[in-house]
Amino acid sequence: MDRLARLRREIARDLRRAARAAARPRQSQRPGHLVALASVAVLVVLPFLVLLRGATYLYAQLGWPTWLAIGGAAALTLALLTEYAALLSRQLTGKARTRFVAQWIAAPLVIIYCANALLFLASVNAKTGDVQAYYRLLHPTLRLAVSTFVIVDPGLVVTDIHRTPAEYAAMGLPVFEASLHFRQRDGYVHAMDLRTIGRGAVRNWTTAVYFRVLGFRTLRHVGTADHLHVSLPLTRRP
Repeated sequence: MDRLARLRREIARDLRRAARAAARPRQSQRPGHLVALASVAVLVVLPFLVLLRGATYLYAQLGWPTWLAIGGAAALTLALLTEYAALLSRQLTGKARTRFVAQWIAAPLVIIYCANALLFLASVNAKTGDVQAYYRLLHPTLRLAVSTFVIVDPGLVVTDIHRTPAEYAAMGLPVFEASLHFRQRDGYVHAMDLRTIGRGAVRNWTTAVYFRVLGFRTLRHVGTADHLHVSLPLTRRP
């Protein structure tokens, strides 16, 4: 009996050692996996950040004209995507082929993405047909930003873009002469309202943080209804 008990203890001890040894590699690999996932996330997000934050910075901070600011940000994004594609090509073929990937991969991606974001807002992301119709009056940097956010939050709804003094009166609100919902001197509307009702506190907070990170102003307030007001400050350029 003593021999049997001793044998059982030895077996149990060996099993515990094997379990600890098997657990060690998994524990050591876990941080590596997290670092890899974080790296992939950064690589995916960085081109969008360069395009969106770059356009807003060049326009609002440096005072570049609207389309020059967007073109400059798009050029930086093109350079970044070209570098991505060149590194991938070098890994697969041994050659960077920078000119080829810039012309036939990176440039079409940037052009198609920007064109779609600037020209189209799906009906499911607009409260009314009028909002959808006014989409192209919205400042291009705001269009790029809202279209990009729709990728990760397809349920986002733009509730208002363009207003006139008569519409303020119809809503029973005082006319705010400096409203960025009016068409500005550059021909664009510099503000939009986003739906907050039924979206949850975390979701609304994330939306506000996203637009603030990109350089826009946000204000959660109640006018005719609770909503998130997002605006782009005017520059000093005429």
